Amino acid sequence: MKKSFNIAIIGAGLAGLTAAIHLRKSGFNVLLFEKEHYPKHKVCGEYLSNEILPFWNYLGVDPFQWGAVAIDHLALSAVNGNSLDIKLPLGGFGISRYQLDHHLLEYALSLGCTLIPQTVEDIYFAENTFSISTKHQQEFKAHLVIGAFGKRSNLDFKLDRNFTNSKNNWLAVKAHYAGEIRSDQVSLHNFKGGYCGISRVEDHKINVCYLTRTEAFKPFKNIETFQQQVLCENPNLNDFFAHAQPLFDQPISISQIAFKPKPSVEDHMLMCGDSARLIHPLCGNGMAMAVISAKLASECISGSARQDWSRTELEQRYDKLW
Repeated sequence: MKKSFNIAIIGAGLAGLTAAIHLRKSGFNVLLFEKEHYPKHKVCGEYLSNEILPFWNYLGVDPFQWGAVAIDHLALSAVNGNSLDIKLPLGGFGISRYQLDHHLLEYALSLGCTLIPQTVEDIYFAENTFSISTKHQQEFKAHLVIGAFGKRSNLDFKLDRNFTNSKNNWLAVKAHYAGEIRSDQVSLHNFKGGYCGISRVEDHKINVCYLTRTEAFKPFKNIETFQQQVLCENPNLNDFFAHAQPLFDQPISISQIAFKPKPSVEDHMLMCGDSARLIHPLCGNGMAMAVISAKLASECISGSARQDWSRTELEQRYDKLW
């Protein structure tokens, strides 16, 4: 197997896969590292803004071929159930990460990207080249590296990134349900200590994902009790959970979520997606930010190749665009 590449991308999520597709179509040889096996469910609101569609269509990506559901309304409710409905000027669509990441990976591989299905254990930069070591003790070389390894990774600690020592006091829970909701609407329902998003994804499934402060969750010990006693204080959430049928054996969750500033360049790596910035799901733009960050990184790399920028100039231009 080839061990030296133009570009290595660590993490095959939205940002990593979008960058891989863009860069491969621009003529670079691309190496992807991903520790998970796809398809796989991920904790995510699974709503994307339509702002990324022109770029994805340019790359040959059409999420509606994979079952995406058009969404153009927002429902927002307070803890007491008072709510309002807003027409979204730009709108968006719902699709599960189970479908989306799987199809993006298949597309990237069909273009000629190389996948290493292993955990990256270490990475270091010397003599203008990156050396990347995996859990299976393989080593690869790359001229450029994109870090797209998500909200929190072993590599964040290896790199001693600035947010790893701070208090991270948020957790998120996600599950799919069967039930009846407006297919053209994403709902955000507040509860004490957090908020819950509900929207339709492919195959008539409903994605439910909520974010809460860790201290609000701790007294309840388990997800079921917390949902019954805290989320269901909001009448809208109480009605939903009373009538919907869970499709997962158990919800999935992540903890130690940090909404802290992060550098967009770390030890000469261009950071993308949640590895570069993490915003509250309430904004509804986290997935689109991941895609746009991949676009910025890919365009900077292509520009650097055409105009022979120095590594420093490439990094500065990318950082400025963020």
